[in-house]
Amino acid sequence: MSGQSLLVPGEITPVRSVPGNIRRPEYVGKPAPTPYTGPEVQDADTVERMRIAGRIAAQAMAEAAKHIAPGVTTDELDRVAHEFMCDHGAYPSTLGYRGFPKSLCTSLNEVICHGIPDSTVLRDGDIVNLDVTAYINGVHGDNNATYLCGDVDEESRLLVERTEESLRRAIKAVKPGRQINVIGRVIESYAKRFGYGVVRDFTGHGINTSFHSGLIVPHYDSPHATTVMKPGMTFTIEPMLTLGGHDYDMWDDGWTVVTKDRKRTAQFEHTLVVTETGADILTLP
Repeated sequence: MSGQSLLVPGEITPVRSVPGNIRRPEYVGKPAPTPYTGPEVQDADTVERMRIAGRIAAQAMAEAAKHIAPGVTTDELDRVAHEFMCDHGAYPSTLGYRGFPKSLCTSLNEVICHGIPDSTVLRDGDIVNLDVTAYINGVHGDNNATYLCGDVDEESRLLVERTEESLRRAIKAVKPGRQINVIGRVIESYAKRFGYGVVRDFTGHGINTSFHSGLIVPHYDSPHATTVMKPGMTFTIEPMLTLGGHDYDMWDDGWTVVTKDRKRTAQFEHTLVVTETGADILTLP
């Protein structure tokens, strides 16, 4: 694995502005969102609005990813995604969510999730996860992917490829009538083939008019994830695999989650709707 030094927090730039004509989620300016009490199964109109939000999120992520290169700051990636979403009439869902100060998450190397974009400079050999969620027409679309920065070592490159494959396999396992835990069973069994850890404490989630509806989608075979999937249910699958264990530490910022053993980790995510025969991905560019 890469012998690069571990990450340290950088400086965070001021909060970026969002045009006043763009609708904000209800949680902006509040310490926490109002708990969701609606259904997990969405009607066709909500699903189609989520498809628009998901497309913008996917396009914003792809646009930011074009700028991944040694010497670029994670704050610059945030600027690109922020401006893209605003230019398309969408609000960056993470901005102001429980006080999060930026418009996407940038999680490098040993960071599992929720890294805050700042003055950190990308280095040759880094792996970089971008997590982008867009809010438009009253709904959210959430996706993430891990990218290679420059010349990445083989062990890290394989981790990234296999994490994406674990997501593909999990999506194929989605079927109405099955319990949610089939998703984690597929991911965990695939990850074990390579000796990877599967992060347990951060999961996929229900999503709709609410950023996080309360539905939990574990990425390991949890005996508690017995919710039965039904057509119209909308949620994310976002496996986080590691080169070591699944235990973690959190930085003092209250957001940045790193592997306890500081080994590298990768993640991929899509927002899905359960169909009559399987799953439809709503976060396609």
